[in-house]
Amino acid sequence: MKADLLLLITATIWGFAFVAQRMGMAHMGPFTFNGIRFSLGSLALLPFLLWKRRNQPDPTQMPLKAALGPVLLTGLALFAGASLQQVGLVGTTAGKAGFITGLYVILVPILALFWGRRTHPAHWAGAVLAVIGLYLLSVRGGFVVSPYDLVILAGAFVWAVHVHLIARYSARVGPIRLAALQFAICGLLSMLTALIFEPISLSGIIDGIYPILYGSFLSVGLAYTLQVVAQRTANPSHAVIIMSLEGAFAALGGWLVLQEVLTARDLLGCALMLGGTLVSQFLGRPGRRVQPVEAG
Repeated sequence: MKADLLLLITATIWGFAFVAQRMGMAHMGPFTFNGIRFSLGSLALLPFLLWKRRNQPDPTQMPLKAALGPVLLTGLALFAGASLQQVGLVGTTAGKAGFITGLYVILVPILALFWGRRTHPAHWAGAVLAVIGLYLLSVRGGFVVSPYDLVILAGAFVWAVHVHLIARYSARVGPIRLAALQFAICGLLSMLTALIFEPISLSGIIDGIYPILYGSFLSVGLAYTLQVVAQRTANPSHAVIIMSLEGAFAALGGWLVLQEVLTARDLLGCALMLGGTLVSQFLGRPGRRVQPVEAG
């Protein structure tokens, strides 16, 4: 329950961050925005990392030299997923981007099969309900696929891989250390890309300072760290269903901040996503087994 609560807080922050990301991109390029927010998010965790290393050392964690490989893999996946999402947002609607990104709720258990990890039937059922809810919440009118939609879809695959990497390495590397280092890698790579491909202006950064601060200290520094901490114990296929609630919270953020209207279709989509989470939570517990049907 503690892990689920942390993941729910993560989904809430990410949902409202969707509004901040759209607002920030009105003043700067996608790589500039990501470079600043992930770099600041890493710096925000540095005091906690130093304090924990001094006062609460964990002898079960990998030494830093051995952890470099897992950290690099996780950081590269974070950079690829965040970059694809930001670039895709340039040319597609927020609703379609939210739905396509949310498809990682299905991709995570599929990848688990390829990696030899079974997924409880309740997690599959919860994922299907979440995807239907995301569709009702995000898609309006015809669904025409554009190149930017394909970029978002590629990002959904990367996010699914990132969820599994976090589940695999969080406890072994240390959640705070893994979070801070992956943010640093993502921020550095984003800034290098921005210097090559984007114009960077101080005035644009100042104009977008509030979305940057939200994206840095809440969306990155807090929410991504909570994800890493929660996934020390949470099943990836179950965790991703809770995190998919960011779509519902994004709709709520649009209603509160941008005065967007929540229709009956929107509310039904949110209800289905919540239903998927509850099905996965209460029917997909470890130890609960599907009872076989007797013949005859």
